[in-house]
Amino acid sequence: MCRGLAWLLVLLLPACVDPYSPEILAAKRSYLVVDGFINSQGVTTIKLSRTFAITSLPKVPNETRATVYIEDTAGARFPLAEGATGTYTSAYLMLTTGRTYRLRIATAAGVLYASDFVPVKITPPLDAVDWRAEPTGLGIYVSAHDDTKATQYYRWEYEETWEIIPPFSPSIEFVNNAIRPIRVLYPAQCWGNERAAAIQLAKTTALSKDIVSDLLLRRLARTSDRLYRRYSVLVQQHALTKEEYAYWELLRKNTESLGTLFDPQPSQLTGNVHCLSNDAELAFGFVGAHSLAQKRIFIERGQLPFDWPFVSGYEACVPPDTAKGNYIPLLRTGFVVPVSEVRDGITVASLDCVDCRRRGSANRPAFW
Repeated sequence: MCRGLAWLLVLLLPACVDPYSPEILAAKRSYLVVDGFINSQGVTTIKLSRTFAITSLPKVPNETRATVYIEDTAGARFPLAEGATGTYTSAYLMLTTGRTYRLRIATAAGVLYASDFVPVKITPPLDAVDWRAEPTGLGIYVSAHDDTKATQYYRWEYEETWEIIPPFSPSIEFVNNAIRPIRVLYPAQCWGNERAAAIQLAKTTALSKDIVSDLLLRRLARTSDRLYRRYSVLVQQHALTKEEYAYWELLRKNTESLGTLFDPQPSQLTGNVHCLSNDAELAFGFVGAHSLAQKRIFIERGQLPFDWPFVSGYEACVPPDTAKGNYIPLLRTGFVVPVSEVRDGITVASLDCVDCRRRGSANRPAFW
């Protein structure tokens, strides 16, 4: 009897799950998205963009030529200037902790927006950013505390940088339908860079002390090509208000915890940014005000266990192919490039196997 009931439930479950299609995805209107926070002890960077239907545009449309500034309840204003398209930055600021601040935005179309006034929080320093070689891979952990118990709500971001070493350094090139000694060398080294999209949060409200200890921030597989030679991670810590934490927690649930019957259902997410010109106009984002704490660590390949495999990401490129006879039509395609001369022909490889700029930047980071 129980087994039959179980099979009946299995058959009925698909009919109980309705696809979630938020109206905002199908809407023809475009709404303002505000990404960033007011840095109370440094440079504030705010990115403005627009929502769009996921099937209509190849990239996020930026909001350009807007007038953006920070203001406090005493009437002081601090302007932000547009640099990169849709990105607005302030001068280095030292804001007063006893005041509340908000962001004001006037779009090029004359539509006015503002975030709610929020208090300034001071982010405590990171106690440690540690790493451990574990059976499942490399774990990166963060620890922090606040003796005053004024933080309690934490958020972390991290940015990774790693060395990329291509397997080939071509000695010849194909120019004007002929092979000649190479004149402009390909970079021998590049640097990959990625800012994590994951939302990392923690709160200590249920603890007797405001301490976060050994929170797992990132795990890399033993076979990650980011660990091939040298790897670095920059960890940034934010102190949030209770309201800002609730916003990020809801955003995390909406973006990371969906997919099964038992996951939380998606919720409408807006934030604390409002349109002053039209109450019915939506805006998305939460603008808090706090200082920023950060710490960078480096991990060398020689520090890792000797039995971890060396994975460069170029394994499929080695060895190079050999082209003989009339290989000119092959080189004209541009999909492969000559590497070296051999008897009766040349060795060739795809451009991705030769030019590391296709995987990163040849510009050495200032901190490297």
